[in-house]
Amino acid sequence: MEKFLAEPALKYIAVFVAVIFLILLVAWIVQRFILMGGGLRGRARRIGVVEATLVDGKRRLVLVRRDEVEHLLLIGPDTDLVVESGIRRIGGRRDDEEDDEER
Repeated sequence: MEKFLAEPALKYIAVFVAVIFLILLVAWIVQRFILMGGGLRGRARRIGVVEATLVDGKRRLVLVRRDEVEHLLLIGPDTDLVVESGIRRIGGRRDDEEDDEER
């Protein structure tokens, strides 16, 4: 009688594990391709954080890119400040990088 009860229990456990695996797989696919901006249509991302660094314990400098234009933001607990706006990128390089090479 123990063998009869053990076999269906193993089948139920195997089916339960398979269903959990499929749920996790679908959740990973949704997160990776749809929610994170990858999209299933292959669209290019328009916005992103290029670089971020801590200034001190409470504030952070963040370089944000949107449509090939970058903005430097100072983000703090009380206020946020736009340090520099409209930094243009030309061919994957910022305008100020070209100025540095000319010097």
